[in-house]
Amino acid sequence: MKETGKKALTLKTLNKSNVWDIQENDVFRMLEAAEKDADLADNFKHYIDIMRSAFEIEQVKIDRPEVIKKYEARDFKVATIKLDEKTSVKYAIKKKTIMRVTDLTYENIRHISAAKLMEVIERNFGGGWDSLSQSIQDIIQSGFDISTTTLPKERLHKKGGMYEKKVEDGFDVLEIPKGGWTEAIFAKVKPLDEKPHLDLDDERKKTRDDEDEDDEDLPDDIDKYDDDDDDFDDDKLTEESYRTTIEEDPEELSLQAEDVADDDDY
Repeated sequence: MKETGKKALTLKTLNKSNVWDIQENDVFRMLEAAEKDADLADNFKHYIDIMRSAFEIEQVKIDRPEVIKKYEARDFKVATIKLDEKTSVKYAIKKKTIMRVTDLTYENIRHISAAKLMEVIERNFGGGWDSLSQSIQDIIQSGFDISTTTLPKERLHKKGGMYEKKVEDGFDVLEIPKGGWTEAIFAKVKPLDEKPHLDLDDERKKTRDDEDEDDEDLPDDIDKYDDDDDDFDDDKLTEESYRTTIEEDPEELSLQAEDVADDDDY
């Protein structure tokens, strides 16, 4: 059984992708190791559902030797699983094979080799890359770098050409004859993308550095801009620059002014 990071897979770390890394015997060992786990019975259906993405799983309801032999003849592994002190079930399990392009999924595409991929594509009626549906192409390209070329047979292996360069770069190649021409499909496993690690200290330092750089961009005489309000000259206020939001008739304003004058003569 392969490992994820530094820890071996367990039922609780199993998912629909890494389940493709294990085999039938690993399944039974994991279930046996979890027999003493109180939540095995409660979550058994959940674990089985995950396993079904990579395994054919059948419950053996008739526990007789002749029935077991029939399962074993179909390459199933059979074993009894103890769910709790009172409950035991027998299951027949077989790892799913990836034979056709329709067997490919986003979960299993990274668990096959480029050579295996070439075998699967070749079984697709020899139609070549363009014969694959867009959805299948998307699945394949999520796990592999793919490129193709179609050339006359005598030119495909030309020295220094694309074929030679791709092989030297580690690509597997599938050649599909098309009359006097040949389509070459090149495939290479994509490296797993590493998630960027965010260092908070570095991020804070970068923020401080950015602020310092912003300060450096400011003019040396910035202080004089800060004092603009203090240097305001009242003499520069002209009649033209003065505005009011009051709109009145000039004659009415004159009458009001006279009224004010009369009131002062008491």
